[in-house]
Formats: sequence, structure tokens, C-alpha cells
Amino acid sequence: MTSNYRPNESKREEFRRYLEKGGVVDAITRALVALYEEAEKPNNATEFVRRFMGASGPDSAEVESLKNELMIMREKTDELLRENEILKDKLQKYENGQ
Repeated sequence: MTSNYRPNESKREEFRRYLEKGGVVDAITRALVALYEEAEKPNNATEFVRRFMGASGPDSAEVESLKNELMIMREKTDELLRENEILKDKLQKYENGQ
């Protein structure tokens, strides 16, 4: 068992050095310290860390709002398609009647 443990430990150490060299450890530490120092803790800690680290993109509330808007627009589209079919049928009947 010891022989399996050493290579994993070596890989972990190599990965740790890689993260330190790339500044990842410092960036995460700064984000966590900023979160710790927040007077009013945010509801979504992950979102706070993402934004602190400069991640762009919509936050979860924005995504939820967009999902709701999409659902409403799909319903409206379906409604308009049904109305369009009804009007086509009426037009067809009118044109055939003349």
C-alpha cells in the first residue's frame, strides 16, 4: 500500500506547485479572505468568489430571470403560431368562397 501512496503524494505535490506557480492559490486565498471580511455575507458564496476573481457572465438570478423570460416567449410564440394557423384557415375559406 505504501508504494501506491507515494506516487499519489508526488502528483499532489507537483499539482500544488503548479497551482502556486500559476497564482491560483493566491487568487483563491484573496477571494476567500474578501468573502470572510464581508460584513454582510452574500447568499451565494460561490457567486461571490466567481465575481471577485473576475469571472464574467450572468449571475444565477440573471440566469433564472432569462429562463423565465424564455419560457414566456416560447408560450407567446406557440400562441401566435396557433393564431396564425386560424387566420390562414379563415383566409383560405374567404378566398375559396369568392
